Amino acid sequence: MKNSCVILYDRVLVWLSLSISAIGLIMVISTSIPIGQSLYKDPFFFVKREIFYFFLIFFLSFFFLRIPIIYWKKKSKIILIISIILLISVLLIGHSVHGSSRWINIGLLHIQPSEISKISSFCYISSYLSRKHKEVRNNFWGFFKPMSIVIIQSILLLAEPDLGSVIVIFFTSLSILFLSGAKIGQFLVIIFISIITIILLIIIEPYRIKRILSFWNPWEDPFGNGYQLTQSLMALGRGNFFGQGLGNSIQKLDYLPDAHSDFIFSIIGEELGYIGSVSVLLMIFGISFRAMYIGKKAIEKKQIFSGFLACSIGIWIGFQTLINVGAVTGILPTKGLTLPLISYGGSSLIINSIAIFFLLRIDFETKLRMAQAFPRGN
Repeated sequence: MKNSCVILYDRVLVWLSLSISAIGLIMVISTSIPIGQSLYKDPFFFVKREIFYFFLIFFLSFFFLRIPIIYWKKKSKIILIISIILLISVLLIGHSVHGSSRWINIGLLHIQPSEISKISSFCYISSYLSRKHKEVRNNFWGFFKPMSIVIIQSILLLAEPDLGSVIVIFFTSLSILFLSGAKIGQFLVIIFISIITIILLIIIEPYRIKRILSFWNPWEDPFGNGYQLTQSLMALGRGNFFGQGLGNSIQKLDYLPDAHSDFIFSIIGEELGYIGSVSVLLMIFGISFRAMYIGKKAIEKKQIFSGFLACSIGIWIGFQTLINVGAVTGILPTKGLTLPLISYGGSSLIINSIAIFFLLRIDFETKLRMAQAFPRGN
């Protein structure tokens, strides 16, 4: 009798996710000690919170990995409504940081509704496409219906304001609709309107104009609008090829703002150098491409919702990484987006981890279906 063993989980995705999360924890420990001492007189303030988030994620994994992915398809509308309610709530009772009201504080947890809105919108659009992908291909209103939900979320996000999350949600949603076979003419209309809207949003807010100008030439005002970017570039420049060594960053010593969150990649470049930076990016994009591969396999097995959800997660992680690294290196204006699975931040880390759990569950169900279709031979 011939025995065969089918591994019903994606080992590559698991090891990539565990590796990048471990690197993220190490870098948060390295970068947050100075700011923790400065702000809270406790060098391990952020470290304790990060470890708490990892324990919470560990317990959440037992819940999310056991629930069939069809459950999230059925509950996608409810999840979307909850996310919209949270986006409204943050405008009323939200905690303001750096002039933006993006957090709702509940005890130790600081909930960031913009992170929840990402996964909720992708669940909803994937559910919509699984039911009406033909309507999306043949009818402009079929295409516009899911985009109208994105527009509602975008308006609420811009009120915080959080332009970075709007761009990520909008780009990912358009990409999924493109993958579903929507006509190119529909995209041209939406893209044209989006470009005009973004230009207007930049013009009407003076701080956004300053960000654009400082991004073009940060050295013109290195102690004003260009301060954060110049400090980031100095950190990357100090890293050279092999880096200064773990823990040996100078820029994290209260020189570079948000060194433990949005600009953590700068410290990775300074301490781990070019080699470390490229390795981190390869792992993150490895997760992104693995998600696309899992989505492709699911669609081939007629699991439309699972396939589009996996693809949306892959595009989201990859695109957000591009924006974060682009801002850190001065290629793009600063957007206030975290580096997925690495930056400090409870909401971001938890939601990104839940996205990974979704991918593992989708891959498990796809492989289980294949294993059942081909029984073991004697």
